[in-house]
Amino acid sequence: MRLLIVIVNYRTPQLCVDCLRSLAPQMGDGMRVVVTDNLSGDDSLDIIGRAIDYNNWHWATLTELQRNGGFAFGNNEAIRRALKSDDPPEFVLLLNPDTVLRNGAIAKLLEFMERNPHAGIAGSRLEDPDGTVQISAFRFHTIASEFERGIRFGLITRLLASKIVAPPAPNHAAQTDWVAGASMIIRRGVFEKTGLLDEKYFMYFEEVDFCLAAKRAGFETWYLPESRVVHLVGAASELSDARKHRKRRPTFWFDSRRRYFVKNHGVFYACLADIAFAIGFAIWRVRRFLQKKEDRDPPKMLGDFVRNSIFVRGASL
Repeated sequence: MRLLIVIVNYRTPQLCVDCLRSLAPQMGDGMRVVVTDNLSGDDSLDIIGRAIDYNNWHWATLTELQRNGGFAFGNNEAIRRALKSDDPPEFVLLLNPDTVLRNGAIAKLLEFMERNPHAGIAGSRLEDPDGTVQISAFRFHTIASEFERGIRFGLITRLLASKIVAPPAPNHAAQTDWVAGASMIIRRGVFEKTGLLDEKYFMYFEEVDFCLAAKRAGFETWYLPESRVVHLVGAASELSDARKHRKRRPTFWFDSRRRYFVKNHGVFYACLADIAFAIGFAIWRVRRFLQKKEDRDPPKMLGDFVRNSIFVRGASL
């Protein structure tokens, strides 16, 4: 098998069908798609299954999982079986159900990976339906980036420019720290050296964690804007697109963030990261109030952050 594409569905059947429809003209020899359903409990299985049969998408398989174990769990169930098969895939593409692929998106990823053997992971350019670029190439989270993310003050942002997690997206292929899991291709060798995605992340930070593990194993991660994928932001998760309406951060987001820092950098570093963000964010909230700036933060963000910080919840993984 040249390429296995994994789509994890949770109560987004029509989006998933639209994603499969965009895949259809790009599927070639040695390519397979597995849709894993994270126990949606709705009509997802019926809608997706009927679409596969009606359109004769012989390259697609629908698998019902026995629990909703999150993003990593849903992907791993398909990847694990494929890697143990007699014909394991050379590459695995993680693809969100709320995506629609532009022409040539898969071919560009495969061509790049085959030309660059040191690249273990590559991510597509994510964009709005109108072509507006979404940031999908990132730097790793640090104490400095947490402070900048919290305080949002021009001078400090300029001083910490090299630490900003989400810099403007480059318009050419570029090496980066991590890419969005909405469209991320992975070389089989990465799994062989680092293992599968960490299932203790229910959702969020799992792709950051995985890209960091790949880097520590000697693999490069690249951003490939030639591979273009429409991403309907927030349609498949509890976090909404901030440009639409604000929504309170779910507890599992804080759990994932805390796990990432403790697992990869240790308890002391995680404590400093929490302090850095809390101080920066508190200063920003005061400044926002005094300057009457628009409030775009998730509701109750500071209180939720403190309640879910390492100082309250502890460092248990």
